[in-house]
Amino acid sequence: MVTVTPLDPKYSIEQQLGLEAGPVVLVNLFTIDDPSEHDALIAAWRDDALWMKKQPGYISTQMHKAVGDSCTYLNYAIWDSIADFRTAFSNPEFKQALSHYPSTAVTAPHLFEKIAVANCCTA
Repeated sequence: MVTVTPLDPKYSIEQQLGLEAGPVVLVNLFTIDDPSEHDALIAAWRDDALWMKKQPGYISTQMHKAVGDSCTYLNYAIWDSIADFRTAFSNPEFKQALSHYPSTAVTAPHLFEKIAVANCCTA
C-alpha cells in the first residue's frame, strides 16, 4: 500500500481539497526503495491513471522517471477543477486501489494553479 505524505508539510492535500479553484494541476512525487519495484509501481499507477481518465473533469496525465538510478518519479495530471479531482480522489474505488502499490511506495500529491509572470507565461 502506498504511503501518502504531504509535498508541502504546512499544506496537505486534504486541506487543498477543501478549496474551489480550476483548472488545477496535480503534481505527485513518487518514491520507491528499490529499482526492482519499478514495474509494480508503474503497473499500479497505470491502473489508477486509466481509472482517472474516465472521471468527470479529467484532462490529461504524464508520468516521468528521474534519470539514472534514482527511484523517484513525477506525475502530473490536469483537472478542470479541484471539485472534480476531489470527487475522483475521494472515491472508495480509487482509495481501495492504493493497496496495489509496492509496500515501500511513498507519494506526495499537491495541487497547483497556473499564474501569470510578466514576459514569461500567462495564467
